[in-house]
Amino acid sequence: MRRTWRPLALTAEQTAAGSGAPDVSQVHNLATAIRDNVQNVIVGKPEAIDLAIVALLCRGHALIEDVPGTGKTTMAKALAASLGCDFNRIQFTPDLVPGDVLGVNFFNSSKGEFEFRAGPIFSQVLLADEINRATPRTQSALLEAMQESQASIDGVTSDLPQPFFVLATLNPVEMEGTFPLPEAQLDRFILRISIGYPSMEEESAMLERFRGAGQRIEVEAIAGPDEIVQAQSVVDDVQVDETVRSYLLQVVAGTRSSTDLRLGASPRATLALQHAAQARAAMDGRGYVLPDDVKQLAAPVLSHRVVLDSSAHLRGRSAEEAIAGVLDGVPVPIERD
Repeated sequence: MRRTWRPLALTAEQTAAGSGAPDVSQVHNLATAIRDNVQNVIVGKPEAIDLAIVALLCRGHALIEDVPGTGKTTMAKALAASLGCDFNRIQFTPDLVPGDVLGVNFFNSSKGEFEFRAGPIFSQVLLADEINRATPRTQSALLEAMQESQASIDGVTSDLPQPFFVLATLNPVEMEGTFPLPEAQLDRFILRISIGYPSMEEESAMLERFRGAGQRIEVEAIAGPDEIVQAQSVVDDVQVDETVRSYLLQVVAGTRSSTDLRLGASPRATLALQHAAQARAAMDGRGYVLPDDVKQLAAPVLSHRVVLDSSAHLRGRSAEEAIAGVLDGVPVPIERD
């Protein structure tokens, strides 16, 4: 008989009845509805869409990195439209300044006083399109907002609306006129998403769905800010068994001792991996985290937070491959009889 892992602190009867675990049905239904809604525009790619929803549910931010034309901006806009939240988009360019992101105080001559004109960051969902085209000074304007959900302008700190969710897109192949994101800013994104090329079947379905060059499919809002905030609170209560937490810590520790990595994952990355695993469990309708949740999310959460060793880079290794090697070296806990 095949054995499946479950939290050792719960009996089979408690697990079946949901005793000791939060009711995650609302989160499961919400995630399913958002995924189906986005797939009206994006053909296939449920894994990439799910990762974006994971970032939203654990109050994080997502970096969508892939080659041009794979649907990065389209997916971000469809997800934002599905959430029914205040939405703003910033097209990053080299001449953009921090005031264009945060807002400015301007002198109103008719009133004889200064007034604050809020920037696009004062929204619930922000699409930072081609973020690596902005200068480091402008990129840094997002740091405080993404980490602390607040913005400081001229010495005055203002809270940002809730939920606050940043979706940033990045083109990794065009280097001219771009400014690579430093490790400190990459660490603000809870996970990195790669959409990838569609399969032949998915591309065929895309051609069938979008026959006209100017054809657009409108995405309706199927959620609201209050629902999202409530779902985030439920995710916070998803149980992480001590055995699963130990497995997670061993995975993170493995990145710090790997010969392929010059810099391993930070304690902030450890927290991010646990929060992401909680969101993944709730999306699947479980009130507890499985080792498979940690294993599935290790690469998206950790790959942009580690630095490859020069020898591994010369061998053509990637950060994702290094993390896969770490996962292979950490035994996965199984249920004890």
